[in-house]
Amino acid sequence: MRETLVIRARVLGVVFIAIALLLSVRLYFLQVVKGADYAQNAKGQYQEAAPETEARGAIYFTTKDGGLVSAAVMQAGWRIAITPKDIVDPDKVYEALSALTLVDRDRFTTSAAKSADPYEEVAFRVSDEAATNIRALKMPGVLLARDTWRRYPAGELAAQTVGFVAFQGSGTTKTGVYGLERSWQNTLNEKTSGLYVNPFAEIFTNVSSALSSDPASQQGDIVTSIEPTVQTQLENTLDGVVKTYSPRLTGGIIMDPHTGEIFAIGSRPAFNPNTYNTVSNPSVYSNQLVEGRYELGSIMKALTMAAGVDSGAVTPATTYNDVGCIRPSGKTVCNYDLKARGVIPMQEVLNHSLNLGASFIADKTGYAVFTRYMRAFGLGEKTGIDLPNEVTGDLSTLGGGTGPAVNYDTASFGQGVSVSPVAMIRALSALANGGVLPSPHVVTGVRLPSGITRSITATSGVQVLSTSTVQTVTNMLVTVYDKALLDGTIKQEHYSIAAKTGTAQIAIPGAGYSQDKYLHSFFGYLPAHDPKFIVFLFAIEPHGVEYASASLAHPFDDIAKFLINYYNIPPDR
Repeated sequence: MRETLVIRARVLGVVFIAIALLLSVRLYFLQVVKGADYAQNAKGQYQEAAPETEARGAIYFTTKDGGLVSAAVMQAGWRIAITPKDIVDPDKVYEALSALTLVDRDRFTTSAAKSADPYEEVAFRVSDEAATNIRALKMPGVLLARDTWRRYPAGELAAQTVGFVAFQGSGTTKTGVYGLERSWQNTLNEKTSGLYVNPFAEIFTNVSSALSSDPASQQGDIVTSIEPTVQTQLENTLDGVVKTYSPRLTGGIIMDPHTGEIFAIGSRPAFNPNTYNTVSNPSVYSNQLVEGRYELGSIMKALTMAAGVDSGAVTPATTYNDVGCIRPSGKTVCNYDLKARGVIPMQEVLNHSLNLGASFIADKTGYAVFTRYMRAFGLGEKTGIDLPNEVTGDLSTLGGGTGPAVNYDTASFGQGVSVSPVAMIRALSALANGGVLPSPHVVTGVRLPSGITRSITATSGVQVLSTSTVQTVTNMLVTVYDKALLDGTIKQEHYSIAAKTGTAQIAIPGAGYSQDKYLHSFFGYLPAHDPKFIVFLFAIEPHGVEYASASLAHPFDDIAKFLINYYNIPPDR
């Protein structure tokens, strides 16, 4: 029995020795005889991961039915690198590669000349199809590495809101520099090497030592309230304004006046974030509805009227004697047409957008009280919107309510005070939201790696007007839309809409106001007594038109009709 075990052990030992010898011979053959060939193959076949690929959370629009539409995503593909010393005929290799994908000749030629450099990247954003065709060529010295890049499927749609990523300064990692990409950088930012090197390949090349892996935990995707169809409607409308009136800038916001969720926000001119580096004027990157500050004109009269009614200074039945022009503090203030109307009620102040009527309300309210209302409306502060670079409104001419009378008289109709469009739409939303200021915002949730979406709830607003004041002023604004605006020709029989226009002279620093350049503005909410939407539009220096009633009333009407149909809003009258 013992002898049998010894024999078996010896046989097994011989077998193991034979296997070891065979493996040694095979390994010698692979490393020494065929080592150079396999090293080249290893480089080409296994270094298919970028040294540090980009990773970043997505940005989504939300459809009216709750579906998510990609606004910013990471696109996977390939980059091409070369080992210059292995490139025998650079021109031939370049021609072969450029026939399959975009390769910059100067970059390739310069890289191919660096014979001492083992790794030079020559092309990026290469598609899977092109990569497959390049592999099939089996060109010595040509490597494929994994690549990812930021892609914006919607192109120009909401571009200033979405923003884009880019290198900053001497940095080697792209970060958000505009829009949501910037303001939500910490949430969207991820880092992962995505690296896999086959251990068998490491036998033949030191490829792994050239690569680094620095994985970091994923943060998440952001979900926005931007409704892509509504955003498209807004931008198409703005394109129409550009085509007809060629303004220097035009923009708009469509918002839920109760929640502050923004369904659409944008301006023209715009840009495509996929090709942001081809833009000649970088100012188009900025969201002027948040980052710009303007004297928005007579839409301010709606807030002035609300302050007067809420303070008890005036009622719709209050009258005043309109003399056409007055001289507060030795300065001349006139109606837009210089005409006197005689004794008229408050409704006519809004119907005909009378500057002297607004001045009368400010005087009756008292400058200190008037100033408190303007500040309560948030016109001198930031809204806190979740987009970058928001500006603060400038109410400095109002001081504490003890300045020259002319400052308050002109502020009452939107001159001498400047605010951002997003601050103005928030203030005006108080008229549509029971007197409460909402919190404008774009992001509604963060989708975590687990698949769970964490909702973001906006802070509740402050009550700045009584509900009775809101009802009174809303009724007055409905009358403006039904009877005064374009002589009542755009009245909608079965839907009440509250609205007001604004036409403002553009200030010339140190030289007063332009006599031929204007800013047009328009706001409206609908249905007036149970609003689902508030809309703000503006255009700077439109050509061939003097008043906002002519330039923006029909664009607003188009948007209003679209919203009614798209959301199947039931008639309210």
